[in-house]
Formats: sequence, C-alpha cells, structure tokens
Amino acid sequence: MYSAHRIFKRQRLLLLLSALLIAGFFATTLSSYFVSKQAILDAIVAQELPLTSSNIYSEIQKDLVRPVLISSTMAHDTFLRDWVLDGERDVEAMARYLREIKDRYRAFSSFFVSERSAHYYTGNGILKRVSPEAPRDVWYYRVRAMQEPYEINVDPDLANRDALTIFVNYRVFDFEGRFLGATGVGLTVDAVRRLISDYQQRFQRTIYFVDAQGRIVLFGNQSGRQQTDLHAAEGLRDLIDRILREKSGSYRFKADGNAYLLNVNYIPELKWYLFVEKGEAGALAAIRQTLYINLAVCLGITVLVMFLTHIALRRYQQRIESMAATDKLTGLLNRQAFGILIDKAFAEYRRDPRPISILLIDVDNFKSINDQYGHVVGDHILSQVAAQLQQGLRASDIAVRWGGEEFLVVLKGCALDHARQVAEQLRLKIGQQPFHAGKHTIPVTVSIGASQYDGAESYEQSIGRADAGLYAAKNGGRNRVCVATVS
Repeated sequence: MYSAHRIFKRQRLLLLLSALLIAGFFATTLSSYFVSKQAILDAIVAQELPLTSSNIYSEIQKDLVRPVLISSTMAHDTFLRDWVLDGERDVEAMARYLREIKDRYRAFSSFFVSERSAHYYTGNGILKRVSPEAPRDVWYYRVRAMQEPYEINVDPDLANRDALTIFVNYRVFDFEGRFLGATGVGLTVDAVRRLISDYQQRFQRTIYFVDAQGRIVLFGNQSGRQQTDLHAAEGLRDLIDRILREKSGSYRFKADGNAYLLNVNYIPELKWYLFVEKGEAGALAAIRQTLYINLAVCLGITVLVMFLTHIALRRYQQRIESMAATDKLTGLLNRQAFGILIDKAFAEYRRDPRPISILLIDVDNFKSINDQYGHVVGDHILSQVAAQLQQGLRASDIAVRWGGEEFLVVLKGCALDHARQVAEQLRLKIGQQPFHAGKHTIPVTVSIGASQYDGAESYEQSIGRADAGLYAAKNGGRNRVCVATVS
C-alpha cells in the first residue's frame, strides 16, 4: 500500500512538472509571437550595416596565427635541432622544453616527433612510438612527405584524452637540410569555437573559416549554414569559385529569402579564408528583448523542473545504483560493477600508462569454517575480511567480492613489487586480527595471488595469472603471497 502511494505521488509530481514545462513554453512562444509581429510591422527596416571585417581580421590574426609563429620558432630552434643531432639522450630536457613552450605561450599542447627514433615527445616525456601502420600516426607520414613547411590539421590529441585539437605540424630540418621530424603546438577546436563565438557576439556577425576547396572547416556555436560545402549552399554556390580565386573582397548574395553582405579575407598563415557575414535586415531591440525574455523564462522553468525532478528521483536512483553495483553481504563491489570499472581503468592506462596490479584473495579453509560453525558464521567471517580489505586499501583501489570466499583487488598506479608488499600487509593484518563468532574466536588466514597488467592483455588474462599465483600459494601451504609474472 505504501509503495503504491509513493508511485501515485511520483506520478502526480511528474504530471505537475509536465504541466509547468508546457505552460512555460506556451507563454514564451505567445510572448515572442505577438511582440515580434508588432516589432516587424512597425520597426524592421532594410538597412545595410557597415561590416567591421578588418577589425575581426586583426583580432583573428592576433589569436589564431600565433600558433603558426610559435611552431615556426620551435622548428628553427637551435636547442631542438642540436638535441636531436646529439642522439636524443636527455629525454627530460626535451620534455622540459616542450612544457616551457606550452606554459609560456599558453598552448593546449606541444610536441616533437623524431624521424630518427620515431618517438613522440610531449611535456610528459615519450608518449609513444609512431608507426606507418598506426592509423593515429598517418598525419606524421603525410607531413614528412609534403613540400610545404607546415600544415594545419584537426585531429584528436592522444596526449590530452583525445580532445579535438587544431595542430600546427611544422617540419624540422637540421643545419644541412636533412629532415629531423615534426614539431608544433595545438589549440583545442572548442577553444577556437568559443573564440569565434565571442567575435560573433561582439561584432554581431556570422564568422566562419573556409578551406581552399570551399568547405567550412571551423565556426562558432553555429555557422549559419546548413551545408559545409559552399558549392551546395544556396546563394553562395554561384559565387564560391570566384571568391576562392579572388581571395578577398566584398560580395552580396541572397539565401532563404534574405539578403546578406559578405566580406572575405585570405589568411595565408592558416591557408584558410575568413568569411564574415551579416544580414541586411537587422533585428530591432524589441525582438532581441523578447528573445532574452524567452530564454530567461525557459531557463527558469528548466531549472525548476530539473530541481524538482532531482528531489523526486534522487533517492530511487541512488538505491537502484547501490543494489546494482554492491555485494549485499560484504558491501564490496560486485562483478557487474567490476566489469565497468576495470574497463575504465584500462582506458585510463592507455592514456596514461601507469602500472595496474591485481590481487586475488582466498580465505583459507573456508569450507571447514562453514562446516564447523555454520554458514551464518561463515558469512560473518566474509564480512569482517571485506572490512579489513577496505581499511587496508586506498580510495583509488577497487575491491570486489569475486565469488564465494574469493576477493579481487585492483591496485591502480601500483607496480608488481609494491603490490606484493600490499598483499603481505593485508595477509598479516587479517592473520593477526581476531575474528569472533559468538563465544568462539576463529583464526582466519588468506592466500593471495598477484599479477601486473602487461599493457596489452585482457583483464581476464591478468586475473588468470593472479589465479595461478593463488593456486601456487594454496599448494605452498596457504597463508602466503605468490606472484605470477608474464611468461
């Protein structure tokens, strides 16, 4: 009855929230319609506003051409070339140099790829080795083969969690003209889009970049175009070849029944065209004021709905998540949650290869405890062992009830030697801890197998090696730690 009552109350709340949301959007739509209609009838005029393209061009040159100049400086830096010619011996010196470039010029990333060693250097040291067979390394071999001194390319940044980044890839040569590798800096696409969006807001223009093939390659929150290829864009399809040929100038075109003014400047450092666009018919203040009112009302209603929904559903969501991820007896994570977390841990390893070790822990002679004292006592022993495990681990470690009397622990950022020490500490702590069941004090020991993820295998293989270590510990007399290494 109580459950049905709670369901009924939740349904009423959801209906109330739906009614509020519909009423809010209805009110803003009506307000926008009537005010906009009256404003259009009374105040909209066809007035050609002067474009401020030259100001925007100067601003963009200052903010976006700078990475090209930085990359050029790096490519001709005597230190970088001497360091490569000297055999790339001091990796930390190169990492320190790249960190300084990144910090000094506030770049998102800085890098150098060596032709001699194929090492990809960042401010953190050697990220990886590039290979012609790796799809992520195609850019380097394209840069190596090109004739131009540099290129601008948009790619995910492996060193920064695959953030979409605008890279300036600059070719590096030694003092006799031999190719040494590629260097440069990166600027996130989102940062550039925010920059362009800021220009659009300040200058009240639509701003976007177009490449030599007439495709939109970069824009702010929106480009104002439905097509990225301007050869297919209404109004511009008949002008685009002329614009690309002339490289700069002012143009007028019509699209969607509206007239637009367009100013184009070619930016040779970026090898892109800067398009600055403005509609001839400017919206008057009343329309903009209505837009702001609509946005404020919608935002207020949305926040209210989110707040009330959060209050109503938080308790249910937390309970469901806890039941789905936690072992009821021990309070540790269950195997379903482990599968999600170990995939995440391995993904983090691919971005930042810090060692991961696995401990497989088994309570010794647990069947005898169950047979002698009963399953209730056995369950109590498992709960106490789990509590000891949780107290002996870091917050970043993962402790799982693996099944029966077995527990599994994932130690992130922990090499095998250290994992052995952690396992020994856990073994001693459990062995020295008195376990009580009624009037009985029951001695409990554990056997532990340890392994380290090798960077390529599946987590099942890593666990399998830990299981082999556990098997060896059991066969060796129990109450001990055995390490299984990669054969």
